[in-house]
Formats: sequence, C-alpha cells, structure tokens
Amino acid sequence: MKLYLKFLLSLAVGAACVWFALQKIDLHATREVLVRLPLAAVILYVATLAATHFFRAWRWQHLLRPIGVTLPPGRLLAISSVGFMAILAMPVRLGEFVRPYYVARGGQSRMSAVLGTVAVERIVDGLLIAILFFGCYLASPPGAYPTGLRVAAWVSLLGFVTLTLFLAFALAWPERTIRLVLAVTLLSRLAPGLAHRLSDKLRALIQGFRVLRQPVEMAAFLVQTVLYWGSNGLGMWLLARAMHLDLSPVAAYATMAFTGVLISLPNAPGLLGQFHAGVLAGLTAYLPAEVVRSYGGAYAIALHGIQFVWYVGVGFLSLLFVGGRAASLRDVVIESNRAAAEEGSGAQ
Repeated sequence: MKLYLKFLLSLAVGAACVWFALQKIDLHATREVLVRLPLAAVILYVATLAATHFFRAWRWQHLLRPIGVTLPPGRLLAISSVGFMAILAMPVRLGEFVRPYYVARGGQSRMSAVLGTVAVERIVDGLLIAILFFGCYLASPPGAYPTGLRVAAWVSLLGFVTLTLFLAFALAWPERTIRLVLAVTLLSRLAPGLAHRLSDKLRALIQGFRVLRQPVEMAAFLVQTVLYWGSNGLGMWLLARAMHLDLSPVAAYATMAFTGVLISLPNAPGLLGQFHAGVLAGLTAYLPAEVVRSYGGAYAIALHGIQFVWYVGVGFLSLLFVGGRAASLRDVVIESNRAAAEEGSGAQ
C-alpha cells in the first residue's frame, strides 16, 4: 500500500512538471529541431555519458571501504548500474535502496551502514551542485535569473549546507544525534519499541559516515565526484553546441546544477516532466524565450531520451549479472524496500 501511495504521489509530481514543461515549449517547433538531430551529436553525448557513468559508479568504493566493504570492480559497476536504473525508473526515489540491498545481501555489512554511504554521496552531490548553481546565479547579470530560480538557488544552498552540518554533528556526537531525533519525533514517549529499533538503525546509518574521518578516501571520492559532474556538464554543453543551441559552458553547468537539484526531490517515474522542467527553467536564465520554446524543448527531450535509454539499457544488462535471469527490476525494488524496513528488527 505504501508503494502504491508513493506511486500516486509521483504521478502527481510528474503531471505538474509535464504541465509546466508544455507551457515552455512549442511542440511543432520542437519536433522540427528534433528530426534534424545529428547522429554524430548523439554519439558524442553517449561517449561523455559513458565517462559520467563510470565516475559516478567507481567513486562509491571510497565510501564502502571505511565500513569494511570491498567489491570486485565488475560487481561494483554492475550493482551501481542496476541502482542507477532503479533510481531513474522508479518513482519517489524508491530505487535508492537497491545498491545497499545488493551489498548487504553479500553479508559484508548491515544495510543501514551501506545506506549511510549513500546518504553521504547524496549530500555531497547536492552540496556541490547547489554551490555551483548559486555561484552561477551570483555571476549572472542583474535580473537574468527569474524569481523562482533565485529562490531555488538560496533554498538549495541553505538546505544542503544544513544537511552537511548534520553529517558532521552526527559523526562527532552520534548518541546525541540519536537522542535529538527521538526527542523531536516524540517516539521515546509514544512508541518506545519503535524508538529502540529506530535508534539501532540510526546508529548503523551513522557508521556509514566513517569516510568523513578518512581524508585519503574522502579526497579520492571528492575528486571523482568533481570528474562525474564535470563530464556531465561537458556532455550537456557539447550536445547543445551540436544542436546549434548557443549555450555557454557556464549556462550548461548552471542548467545541469538546477536540474540536479530538482530531481533530487521525490521524483516522477522515469523523471518524466521533472527532468524537462529543470532543463527548461535553467535555460530561461540564459536564452531568449523563443529559443527555449523550440531548440530548448528539443534539447531537453534529447538529453532525457538519451540518458534514459543509456541507464535503462546498461542497468538491465547489469541486472542479469547481479541478479540472474529470473530477477526483475520490480522484484528487486520491492525486496530492497522490504529489507530496509525490516533492518531495524535484525533482518540483514
């Protein structure tokens, strides 16, 4: 029932984003630009996407080692690829549990601890793109950013800075953090049994933050994170140029950053509408409205379409490797969410 409710929520988010995107584009003009999309542009973007995929997957090893988890390179890439596909395809970020589920199934760590590494990864990603987005906003000419984008720049930066401070606080004072969470939620008084299980999960989750105490591993993770987002933005800029969209490198990275912030929220299935709305909103700060309505719309659709085919294709091939022929994405997502829910009562 929870999954169905989350799915309905994601459909509402997707519908709102699709409506917003349709207000920003001219479907006829967008189609005309899309049919002229050069094959060379697609191949070039796929090449940068492959590099982006590799850095995004490979950096996770530096977060896993501090909690005692080591994976062979092939399995690390395969598990990550299935996880990326699940995050993209499934609503409300239900796919976030897939990678920790596969690692915990191997018996090297509790699922809560592996979820801690994912939390670090997400917060670092969010902080980096929030800083990038805010920096592009500050460097833009006065009045270039609409009110909505200006508010988003401040909110995203403050939000991810707050989460970063929470990471540091939880690592320095784990027991105080757990007591604070239980006090704020009133679980200690209302449901002592649930509070005990939650404290156990939080304690294991904070163990996943250990990389913050290992400068070498953290530095390697940060370098590969910069390479991940750098190749991502480079690919977006190259595709824009190949589609005859006069987008500067700064505009490409700003659009990437805002889209990244937007899709970090509970997402629609396949990021449909949400991804497009992020790209189109970002472009409005740098391009004339008539260009956004034609070339901008085609650009957003091409970006999303190529990424979707790439991540789903690589993910399904990897699913055969990590889960066997009988595995399905639906079963893996349900099992991973069930394992996450049962983790607090002792299930691995």
